[in-house]
Order: sequence, then structure tokens, then C-alpha cells
Amino acid sequence: MNLSPHRTGDPAHADLAGLLPPPTVPDLTSDREQRLKAALLSRADDIERTAVRRPARRPRLIRVLAPAVACALAIGVAVTFDGADTPHGGNVPAVASPEAARLLDRIALAAGEGARPPLRAEQFVYVESKVAYGSQSAGGGPVTLPPVHTRQVWLSADGTRPGLLREEGGPDSPLGADAPARRTVQELAELPTDPEALLALIRKETGGGDGAPGADPDQRAFAAIGDLLMESWAPPRVSAALYRAAGRIPGVVVVPAATDALGRPGVAVARTSHGRQTQWVFDPVTHVFLGERTVLTESGDAGPAGTVVGTSAILTRAAVDRAGETPRS
Repeated sequence: MNLSPHRTGDPAHADLAGLLPPPTVPDLTSDREQRLKAALLSRADDIERTAVRRPARRPRLIRVLAPAVACALAIGVAVTFDGADTPHGGNVPAVASPEAARLLDRIALAAGEGARPPLRAEQFVYVESKVAYGSQSAGGGPVTLPPVHTRQVWLSADGTRPGLLREEGGPDSPLGADAPARRTVQELAELPTDPEALLALIRKETGGGDGAPGADPDQRAFAAIGDLLMESWAPPRVSAALYRAAGRIPGVVVVPAATDALGRPGVAVARTSHGRQTQWVFDPVTHVFLGERTVLTESGDAGPAGTVVGTSAILTRAAVDRAGETPRS
């Protein structure tokens, strides 16, 4: 979710207090905007539920159950839990931690300095990754984790052509032009680049102002940004704004040591909600986005605290001419 932008920079850039007040967020009145709003609201509702994820439907790993306590011990992963659980039983800071804001600003600077070749309207965004999804029986009990496998997705650049999802070991799944919560390349390019305005828009689209019992609007915003950064083709300036917007979400912290699905070591930006910590993993030197994982912070049916319940690693992001084509073909 570019999705995946990338990073370097100086901590001095983290002082964002001098930003001008955000412009007014436009009302979502067009058919396209209403469709996007409905899709994101549906996605946000999915995030609040605890059902096991259906891999063919969405790229994110928020609800995936993957028993990786043993894996985490084997690779020496350091997972930190600082009580920033929300909305139950935790005291969430009113802002992101200073360390997280500084790191996200470095990541944003690197993302903004990045370059992407132009993508024609008739082309497809191709993203290849390695993923692992855990599963749990309907009756509960321990979760099981299959081997990490390859995931490939082709998304129409202008949203007018059917895409394709291919996961190793399963049949190909067509992706309709109106796939849920998918923004076209043009729609991504039109997002605000002021972080405050962008965060306000994301909160509005994800129903951030609702007062539903058990809802965590900050986690909805964090998850929505992750969706926009994972499997997409956001312009560098928009990627930078997304990272800076994430740095304004309460409860966002730094996890000093984390790994992606391939075991590549990195530093993570994370947020905890409903007993699960969602981590975006970056290369500690280049700040390139490596992947995402989700870790249990509370023991329960899915496993003990520390269990990794979803993991991914981005390998390739490129422009191709047709669904099913790879950059090497």
C-alpha cells in the first residue's frame, strides 16, 4: 500500500508545528467519491471484526491469524508493547510518539525524493509479494500457518479494465474494475498533499467521526493509509503526505526490531488496537518499505501475546501492459 514509498532524511524535518492550517476538505458529492467513501467504510467495518481473513478478497493482513510465536523466537524478533492498546484497557497518547513522528518524517522525505516511470492509463500496476495467512477452525483452538507463498496482483491504472489476483496454490481470481477500496492512479494523484488535510479526508471517508461502541477511528485511519500504501502506485508527493499523515495519528509508535515475511530485518511503525498491533516494516537504512505484519498483544483464542498473525513482503512493483504479464515476461 507506494503503497510504496521510501525514505531518508534528517530528524530536523520532524518539527511540523509550523505547518499552515489545513484547507477545507471537500464534501464527497460526486458518484466516484461516494463510491470510494462507501468502499472505505466497508473496509473499516471489516477491520473492526475479528473473523479470519479471506485472502482473495483483500491484500491487507489485519485479521489474518498466523501462529508465529515460535517463528519470532527463532529469528530473534523484538516486539514491544507499550500499553498503547485501544479502545479497551489502554491509555492511548493524544499524539503519535515523538520517535514515530521523526521516523515517519524521514520515510516521507525519502518517499518524496523517489521517482517512478510514467504509467499510461491503459497499463496495469503489478505488485508481487510473499505472504503468509494463518487460519483457525470454526470451533477455535490453535491457529496454523502455511508456508509463505507468492502473491501477484494486477490493477488497472485507470480503473476501466478487469485486474487479476494470483496466489500460489490457488486459482486465479479476476478483480473487477470496481474492486472495493481501490483508488485508481489518477485518484491517488488527486489526494491532498497537505498531511492535515489528507488525514481529515481519510477520517471522513472511514467514518472517523462515528461513535459506534468499540469503534477505533484512529485505527481505521491507520489501516486505510496502510491500504493506500501497500498495493498501489501513489505519486511520491502523495506517498510522502500519507506517511506524514500517519505521524499525526494518536498511538502510533516505533518498534525497533521487526521482520517481514522473508525475514528481512527492519524497523517498524506500528499501532495497537483491540489486542492487535499492525506494523509497517521499513529498511532501517534506506527506509524502503519492506512489508507489513500484525502481532497479537493480548492472549486469546488466536494465540498468546506476541503471536504474529499476518505477514507480507513486497518484492516487485512495476507497470505492465496487461493483466497476467510480469516485468520479466
